[in-house]
Amino acid sequence: MPAPWHIWNWYAGWGLLLLAFVTGAGLGLFFRDDDFWGGYTSFRRRIVRLGHIALAALGMVNLLYAVSPWPEPSRWQAVPASAFFVIGAVSMPAVCFLTGWKKTFYIWFVIPVASLISACLLTLWGALP
Repeated sequence: MPAPWHIWNWYAGWGLLLLAFVTGAGLGLFFRDDDFWGGYTSFRRRIVRLGHIALAALGMVNLLYAVSPWPEPSRWQAVPASAFFVIGAVSMPAVCFLTGWKKTFYIWFVIPVASLISACLLTLWGALP
């Protein structure tokens, strides 16, 4: 298999997957307790679980982008798309964890959402002939 086109996304992807495994193991130690962080349906517990899943899912998205042939690295869309995928993948779980700590951090979801939407649009645009 050839080397990844977008090397920073490859590193980010594997790093995020490692963090997903570590946070999952850490959280898993306490999830058997029905009252952990307010119980199964509490907002705090759900948003932290979302942050843990975001680490894994967005890590995989970055790995997928890393080996994708589009946009070609020579196209101008490649660099910002790559950066936005990494920014979105790092900021989404961070905002989830911070929101689990203090609900007022929810307003920062605009950063990962805008980054990931921009990354997808730039990737699609960069793949056009």
